[in-house]
Amino acid sequence: MKLIKLNAIDSTNDFLKALIIKEKVENFTVVTTERQTNGKGQMGSIWETEEGKNLIMSVFVKDSISGVDEIFNLNVTVAVSIIQALETFKIPQLSIKWPNDIMSYQFKIGGILIENSLKPDGNVHSVIGLGLNVNQIKFDHLPKASSLSVICKKEFDKVAILQAIIEKIKENVILLSENPLTIWKTYSGLLFKVGIPMAFKNSRTHQNFMGIIQGVDSNGQLQVQLVDDSIANYGVKEIQMLY
Repeated sequence: MKLIKLNAIDSTNDFLKALIIKEKVENFTVVTTERQTNGKGQMGSIWETEEGKNLIMSVFVKDSISGVDEIFNLNVTVAVSIIQALETFKIPQLSIKWPNDIMSYQFKIGGILIENSLKPDGNVHSVIGLGLNVNQIKFDHLPKASSLSVICKKEFDKVAILQAIIEKIKENVILLSENPLTIWKTYSGLLFKVGIPMAFKNSRTHQNFMGIIQGVDSNGQLQVQLVDDSIANYGVKEIQMLY
C-alpha cells in the first residue's frame, strides 16, 4: 500500500483523480489529509470534519469490477469492509445506513463516496472516499452524528484504523470476484433498520409513509415493503428515513 499524507487539501478524491490522470498509480494507493476544505458526500452534499481529529482518506481501486452493471457491488464491498475493520476495534452496534453511511447505534460515524471511471477495455477504475469520525468530540448542530471516541469513551489510532480498513478492502475485493453472493449476504444483514417498521418521507411528494426495509437490489435501490405488502424500489435521495 502506497500512502500519501497531506496536511490540507480541498478533496482527497479530487487529488487522487488528478494524480491518476498525470501518472501511473498503483492499486490501493491511499491519500489522507488532516484538513479537507471541500469534502464531498453523496449527490453533492458537503462533508465537514474537525481538523486533525478524523480519518479522511481516498483509495484507488482498479479492476475490481468488470463493468458499469457491477458498480454497486463495489459499494457493498467497501461498506462491509469498513464495518468488519471497525469490529476489530470493538466499536458497538455497527450498521450500514443505505446507501453509504456507517452507523453506530443511531448515530452516523462515517460516510463513503465512490467515484468511478469506465476504461476503454470495459474495466472500471474507482476512487473510494471515506470520512470517518474518529476522535472528534463536538458535533454542533449535528444531533445524529457521533464518533468512535464519543461512543467508546477513548481515543483511537487513526493510522491503525486506516490500515485495517485497507486490508479488509483487499480481502473482500478478492472475495467479490470469487463469491459476490457472500458479500451481498453480509451487507444485507448489516443494513440499518432492516426488517423493522419505520417512517419514511418521499422526497418528491414530501409525504410521510410507513414501510419496512427488505434489502437493496443489484442497482443499489432500496427495497421497501409498503402497508399494502407491495415492494417499492427507491433510488438515492428519493426517500428519507425518519428515525
